[in-house]
Amino acid sequence: MSTIRVLLVDDHALFRQGVASLLADERDFEVVGEAVDGQQALEMARELMPDVILMDVSMPVMDGLAATRRIKAEMPHVRIVVLTLSDGESARFEAIQCGASGYLPKMAEPRVLYDTLRRVVAEGEAPASRVMAAPLLQGPLAGPASPPPRRRTPPS
Repeated sequence: MSTIRVLLVDDHALFRQGVASLLADERDFEVVGEAVDGQQALEMARELMPDVILMDVSMPVMDGLAATRRIKAEMPHVRIVVLTLSDGESARFEAIQCGASGYLPKMAEPRVLYDTLRRVVAEGEAPASRVMAAPLLQGPLAGPASPPPRRRTPPS
């Protein structure tokens, strides 16, 4: 198995160091860099060419969604997994629209993080992507729902 090169992007040092420590426990991950904002993530992605980027959303200078758009425009082969406190459908949809291959809440179990990163690199999408797609496609952007069929009343 080859090593998965990971770039961590979060403005909280303690969180970055915690994730880096978790990934160090798995032999197939190598943290190649840590960025504190979206602008630095863009610059480091250009230099390091990671396999996958774990991207926080809410950061100074350039937020994670703007950074995701820019990175994907320049380096479409780089996979990005958005890792955030927000778990709403609109946030997930926006992350996927920006080019993210996956979306994980920060409260996810380490095993889910590992599995997601491996799947994103191997298959191009996170296991949750298909699960997330159903409610997103049925949401407000899917258009108006069909009215229920009319029940026929028997003649009197």
